[in-house]
Amino acid sequence: MAEQRVERRLAAILAGDVAGYSRLMGADEEGTLARLNAHRREFLEPTIAEHRGRIVKRTGDGILIEFASAVDATRCAIAQQRGMAQRNADVPADKRIELRIGIHIGDIMIEEGDIFGDGVNIAARLESIAQPGGICISDDTYRQVRGKLDANFQDSGEQELKNIARPVRVYMLRPDAPTSTGKRPAGGLALPDKPSIAVLAFQNLSGDPEQEFFADGIAEEIITALSRAHWLFVIARNSSFTYKGKSVDVRQLGRELGVRYVLEGSVRKAGNRVRISAQLIDARDGHQVWADRYDRALEDIFAVQDEITHSIIGAIAPGIVAAEIQRAQRKEATELGQWERVMRAHWHVRRLTREDCREAVRLIEEVLQGDRNNALALADLAYNWHFAGIFGWIDEPPLVALEKMGDAARRAVAADDQDAIAQTVLGLYELFSKRHDDAIKRLKRAIELDPNSSFARGNLGVVLSFGGEPDSSITALEEAIRLSPRDYLMVIWYTASAWSHLHAERFAEAVNCSKQAIECNPNFPDSYYTLAAAAAHLGRMDEARAGLEGFVRLLPGLTLGDPRLIRPFRRPADRERVLTGLRKAGLSE
Repeated sequence: MAEQRVERRLAAILAGDVAGYSRLMGADEEGTLARLNAHRREFLEPTIAEHRGRIVKRTGDGILIEFASAVDATRCAIAQQRGMAQRNADVPADKRIELRIGIHIGDIMIEEGDIFGDGVNIAARLESIAQPGGICISDDTYRQVRGKLDANFQDSGEQELKNIARPVRVYMLRPDAPTSTGKRPAGGLALPDKPSIAVLAFQNLSGDPEQEFFADGIAEEIITALSRAHWLFVIARNSSFTYKGKSVDVRQLGRELGVRYVLEGSVRKAGNRVRISAQLIDARDGHQVWADRYDRALEDIFAVQDEITHSIIGAIAPGIVAAEIQRAQRKEATELGQWERVMRAHWHVRRLTREDCREAVRLIEEVLQGDRNNALALADLAYNWHFAGIFGWIDEPPLVALEKMGDAARRAVAADDQDAIAQTVLGLYELFSKRHDDAIKRLKRAIELDPNSSFARGNLGVVLSFGGEPDSSITALEEAIRLSPRDYLMVIWYTASAWSHLHAERFAEAVNCSKQAIECNPNFPDSYYTLAAAAAHLGRMDEARAGLEGFVRLLPGLTLGDPRLIRPFRRPADRERVLTGLRKAGLSE
C-alpha cells in the first residue's frame, strides 16, 4: 500500500494574540470578550479578507492566518495595528485590546484545513516576542517585503526563539515606529516594556587604524552577550553602530532608538598595553549609572578582548537592575507597571527580612495575575519561598515552603527554559531536596546559558559548598564576586565562602568571610551562624558568643534541634562540625 503523500506548500503565516489577555479577562471577563468580538467582527476579519488571508484557527485570544504572499500578510498586520491604535485612542489604558503579531514565510504541511510545521512554530514564537501593538517578522519575510511597504522595520539581530533549533534574525515594527518617509513621532520611539540598551561602537583613541577592529570587536561581543539576557531589550549592532564617529547627545540617541540606557566606551593602545574605558548612561537625563577603566597587557589580544567583555557585562547588568529598582521605588504603588512590580519585588526579596519576604510575595502575585508565565517573577517567587522556609518566615512547615519553592521554580523553567535565573533557582530547589548532583548539573547549565550571570555562578558556589567541594566552591564564589562586586547578593557569596572554609576547617578564613558578609547586610542569619561556629572552633569565645547572639536575635527561640538549622550538607561530618561549634558557642539543646 502506497504511503499517503503529505500536502505541502510555501506560505506566509501570521500568528497574533491579545497582549495581557489574562489580565483583561481577570478584570472584566464579559466586557473584554464583548470588545474583542466587536473588534473581530467590525474591523479585524474584514481587514484579513481585504488582504486575501485565510483564517486557519482561533485559540481563545489567538489567531493563525495563512497568506499566499508575505507582502499581503505584512500589509494586513500593519493595517490591523494602525487601525487598532485608532480604535483604542479614547479607551482607558487598562481596557485596551492591543495585538501582538509575528509573521514568517516558510514551508507548511496541510491536514484537514489545519497547518503545521516549523514555519507555523516560528511565526508563533515571533508573535510572543512582539511588543503590544507591534509586529515581528523573520528575515525570510523581510527579504520579501523590503522596499514594498510604508513602514520601517528595525533589525533586532539574531534571536534565540524557544524550541526553535537555530537563531532567527528578527525585524521589529514598534507601535510608534516611523514610516518609510522617515518621519518619527514627536516624542521619539516608545520604550519597550523591559529595560532597553544600545551599545555604541567603542572609540579608537590610539591613532592606529589597525586597532579599529579591536574597538569594534569589544562592542560587538558585549551586544552578543547582553542579548542572552531575556529580560533585556538590546538594540542590534546595525542600528547602534550608525552613530559611529558622530557627536550626538545621548538623550537624543535614546529617543531615536527607544532605549533607556546607553553604553559607550573607548580604547587606547600604547606599546604593549591597552586601556579600555566604559560607562553606562541613563538616556533620559544623561546621568552616569556606572563607569570603569581596564588596563591590560596585550600578550593575547583576543584573550584580553574576552576578559574585558566578561568584566563589563558582569558589571553593567547588575547596574541596570539596580537602576530599575531605584526607578520602581520612586513610583507610587498605583503607578507601577508589570516590570516595575517585578523590580520592586526583586528588591524586597534581596533585603532578606520577614517583612520584605511578605511584601515580595504580594507584589509577585499581582504580576502573576496578569502574566502567569512571567519567568522572572516566578523565579523571584521561588527564591523568596526558599528563604521563607529555611528561616521560618511563614507559618507553614519548612517542607511546605520547599514544595512551594519547587512549584514556582518548575513553572519558571517551563515558561522559559533558556532563562539562566529560572534554571538557577530550580537548581537551588534540587540542592535543598538533597539532590546534589542534579543541582550541580543544572547550575552548570545555567552558566552555559549565561556565562556572565553572577547569580548562577554564586549559587553554583553554594551548591558545591554544601556538596562537599569547598575549594571548587570558593573558585565559583570568587568569580561571582569579581563579576558583580556591587551586587545585593554579596552577603550570600561571602556567607557561602564562610561555609566552604568551615568545611575545609580553615576556621580563621571562615570568621573573616562571615564578618565581610555581615558588613554587606546585617540581616542575613547564616552570616552569624558561620561566625559563631568558626570562632568557637578557634577558641575565640567572645566572637563566638557575639555571632550566636546575632543569630538568635534574627531567629528567636533557636535551639540545636530547631528545623531552622537544617542545611543540605552532603557529608555528615560537615553538619557535625557546625553543630559542635554552635554547641561550644553556647547554643542549648
